[in-house]
Amino acid sequence: MTETGNPTKLGFLLFPGFPMACLTSAIEPLRAANEIVGRREFAWKLLAEETGPVRSSAEVKFDPDATLTEAEELDYLFFLSMPQSNFVHPKRSNAQIRWMDRSGVVLGGFSGGIFPLVRSGVMGGHVCSVHWCYDAAFKGEFPDIAASQSVIIRDRRRQTASGAGAVFDLMLRLIEEKLGRDTMTEVACWFQHPFVRTDDASQKVPVQKRGGTDDMLPDTIRHAIQVFSDHIEDPVQISDVAEALGISERHLERSFKQATGQSPLKYYRLMRLKKARQKVLYSTQSITEIAISVGYASSTPMTRHYAEAFGVNPADERRRLVGLRGLAGALPPSE
Repeated sequence: MTETGNPTKLGFLLFPGFPMACLTSAIEPLRAANEIVGRREFAWKLLAEETGPVRSSAEVKFDPDATLTEAEELDYLFFLSMPQSNFVHPKRSNAQIRWMDRSGVVLGGFSGGIFPLVRSGVMGGHVCSVHWCYDAAFKGEFPDIAASQSVIIRDRRRQTASGAGAVFDLMLRLIEEKLGRDTMTEVACWFQHPFVRTDDASQKVPVQKRGGTDDMLPDTIRHAIQVFSDHIEDPVQISDVAEALGISERHLERSFKQATGQSPLKYYRLMRLKKARQKVLYSTQSITEIAISVGYASSTPMTRHYAEAFGVNPADERRRLVGLRGLAGALPPSE
């Protein structure tokens, strides 16, 4: 393959447990673009904070090409991690990230990688694309950072993508901007990528117990769910939701059950419990703090409802997760 004089250089910063699908979704379209044009227009390196292999979420180990402090002449640096990931040496590594920012490197994060990216202190005044399954945990930890449901956010020199499919789309954008739409389209067709989403495309969110997504619901039901979503910490009465929508409570009950298979009350409670579960799994808040944040007066009723919904109480689920990830002591006590 012919070497171009000025390839775009990307670094992928790997933390233990990083989502492997996001890494392959980033590299494969870049590789294909190079092959299609017959020259190396994109170059990439796998980076880690320390030397040694990094195990992915799929239990596959990757050998980084260099450490973070050895990375040179990058155009882009993307964080790939679990939400709980932190630098082992935060003072040194965060200083390196800030230096890269001052040097003009575009910084970004994929999926859970937005968490250590924000913790590094470079996202003030920027908007993040936050995966719906991390939304509650993200807003709880970073209330001053704007979180978006768009699959991709490119906000000046910050680029974030909510999941592997969004990462693929983001790479297609980079390919189009450098090599033109024809090459980008050919890359998408190589992988039979079904469509190329624009930056403002919204995430698909599953409808509870129905096997569909929220954009498939009738307008009235989607609006009711939006009201529920706006009132997680301060629950509203179903009758008040119906009144706000200009329909009777009976009509809302009937329509909601027809569309989702559940009553609005059960759907609303499960929505709040799923937000609580995100925080149990991905935040450091205590169980009591989590309960209050999803509209319970104390942890006791939430714990009971949580166990009914998920088959395990929140404190036990957190302890089990900590054990699985080898992070004992990284999270606070349950209370």
